Amino acid sequence: MKTDPDGVNGLPRIKPWHKFYDYNVPTTIRYPQYPAQRIFQLTAGAHPNKVCTVFYGTEMTYWQVREQVLRLANALIAKGVKKGDRVGIQLPNCPQFVISYLAILHIGAIVVNISPLYTATELKFVIENTAMETLITFDMILPHVRPAVKETGLKRAVVTRITDYINGLGVSTAGVLELEEGWLHFSELIEGCPDTRPPRVPIVPDDPAMIQFTGGTTGLPKGALLTHGNLVAACFQASQWATPGVYAPLTMAHHERFALCVLPFFHVYGNIAAMNWSFFNCATQILVPRFEIDEIIDTIVKADHITYFPAVPTMITAIVNHPKAAGLDLGRYISLINSGGAPMPVELIERVIDLGIMFNEGYGLSETTSITIANPLTFQKVGSIGIPMADNDFRIVNVENGVEDVAPGESGELLVSGPTVMKGYWNNPAETANQLKDGWLYTGDIAQADEDGYIFIVDRKKDIIIAGGFNIYPREIEEVLYGHPKISEAVAVGIPHDYRGETVKAFVVLHPGETATEQEIIEFCKVKLAVYKVPKVVEFRESVPKSLVGKILRKALRDEELAKLKK
Repeated sequence: MKTDPDGVNGLPRIKPWHKFYDYNVPTTIRYPQYPAQRIFQLTAGAHPNKVCTVFYGTEMTYWQVREQVLRLANALIAKGVKKGDRVGIQLPNCPQFVISYLAILHIGAIVVNISPLYTATELKFVIENTAMETLITFDMILPHVRPAVKETGLKRAVVTRITDYINGLGVSTAGVLELEEGWLHFSELIEGCPDTRPPRVPIVPDDPAMIQFTGGTTGLPKGALLTHGNLVAACFQASQWATPGVYAPLTMAHHERFALCVLPFFHVYGNIAAMNWSFFNCATQILVPRFEIDEIIDTIVKADHITYFPAVPTMITAIVNHPKAAGLDLGRYISLINSGGAPMPVELIERVIDLGIMFNEGYGLSETTSITIANPLTFQKVGSIGIPMADNDFRIVNVENGVEDVAPGESGELLVSGPTVMKGYWNNPAETANQLKDGWLYTGDIAQADEDGYIFIVDRKKDIIIAGGFNIYPREIEEVLYGHPKISEAVAVGIPHDYRGETVKAFVVLHPGETATEQEIIEFCKVKLAVYKVPKVVEFRESVPKSLVGKILRKALRDEELAKLKK
């Protein structure tokens, strides 16, 4: 028998943390060798009449979604979209996102996730970076889309109105939108194509499926290239790790009731842990395009029982602190909350558990197709991000050389490996080689691990700001600030915030003789940056701290802010 280098006689190696897995969670998974959209196809075929999506009262069954998906896929093929083409989706959570995502995968094209909050400048960068030819977007952001499309010469723009799927299945409102010549209307594109046969496009697990933009402090955002195999592995890991059915045998499509999908699908966390999780578990997705706390509370009560709610800490804080929450027995309405995107305060975890809601917290990156490390439901350690999920592994190495493993309890850079780790960065071999080495992804996070393998994040090697679950990259903000004619030097840092976790503060040095106000700088940034990236506080200074070689000491500024809070 052939020997497996990672185990004995083909069996997976037993890791110290495996003994803490919930009893029915596998230590290894035999991932099917099919494309990512097959997960949806199997559920639609097995349970065609189960409600797939609920959007402001309008329900669509799995079979109805399937028909819309296949008609759109064949319509896009007729328009010239082919395997390997990049197709952008710039939509909030709505049926059109679900349909577009699955249609693109059926063609073998590559989904490019784009935030609807992007400005024209940010959208232009994504279009040019990916050589995208097709964009699926919506009416409310056309003022940002039009200039980006014009400047890049994008070949196809497909536009929908979010309300088109509230009063029916894709009501045509092309005339109302007054689209540019050559632009396509989402609903008319589907209506004009009756073909519901699955496209005969050969797709293997290593084929690229999605580009998820991330970033860092050393340059512009990078597109993590995720394969069909990555998406399938992430979906299987997440679904078999912690579900409300954890004490019952887990099988494909075991009829979960409702998944509250307010995490944006254009983010890898929402894409895997909400949308794809729902496909795998035959759940009904309650689609929510934005987080409005009163609306969310009403949605939870109306649904009567939310089986699963993936969220970020700011959402959870808003819910448990809402005035209506005191009069509700929230444990009756929500079975499981999964938290990610930012650290969850211990006090908040305890409040959720006290309400009788099952809870677990996870850690992941765009480069790992969402969650890769998580706490089991039955054995959690306070302050820990948990242990590696099935088939994942980790190392903590010396920060200076990135090679030597440190001892348990010592700090070092967290490295992860497993079937969910990206193929690389889109069209960026240098950065790929910098982050991926011998199968290990260098996360840039500083961590410690105890003897059981539970991991604790203690610092960030990168200067990412995490505000409300969004990763914000200081360099992007600083590039915009430096574009202001009055600004000589600028630094963006994350400072603690009770609700958002962190918020953005800008330190600004003006050119000699210039004057400016805080509001003036903020308004300037609003034109160039998505709203969550815009500095909320601006401090004017004569100078900013620098090293002997002239490097701005960002950490020194953040330490000053932390010191103020301790006084």
